[in-house]
Amino acid sequence: MSSHDKDHVDRVVALAIYIAKKEGGNLEIIKTAAKLHDIARDYNNHARKGAKIAEKILKDEGYPEDFIKEVVHCIEAHSFSSGIKPKTLEAKILSDADKLDAMGAIGIARAFMYSGEKGRSIEETLRHFEKKLLKLKDCIETRTGLELAENRHKFLLEFYKELRNELNFIKKIKNDYFNELL
Repeated sequence: MSSHDKDHVDRVVALAIYIAKKEGGNLEIIKTAAKLHDIARDYNNHARKGAKIAEKILKDEGYPEDFIKEVVHCIEAHSFSSGIKPKTLEAKILSDADKLDAMGAIGIARAFMYSGEKGRSIEETLRHFEKKLLKLKDCIETRTGLELAENRHKFLLEFYKELRNELNFIKKIKNDYFNELL
């Protein structure tokens, strides 16, 4: 299992459809982009690489050029770290759906799964919370996405604070213990 596996993709597809039903947008573009959004997950800048791979797949399958262009933009712009701002409603919806899956209880579970995959410590994982996960709510583009993000962000922040408090407590008692030995 991976933090970016088929279950992740299925959740992003479901969230994207849910948001699209409330916000509008071309559902076929949204579903296609969501299904393909992490196709190049193992590459650096997976969003750009994934967009190129998706473009080839969709061309080979005979999709119209305008449709392909829309899907490609959604995939390019979905990633927090891609630096590409979503310009269309469909791209905003995919971006929100992907970010929502990185928040809340699921996001916490995925963060620690990813850390296990990469051999990161708890402290390194908390730095990932600080650099990315705790900033996701501010990147949400749609009203529906923001409604969903509120509770997920709150839970993420509470978990982060509690874990930070517990680690600080352990650090303090370790320091006290080592000082007593000297």
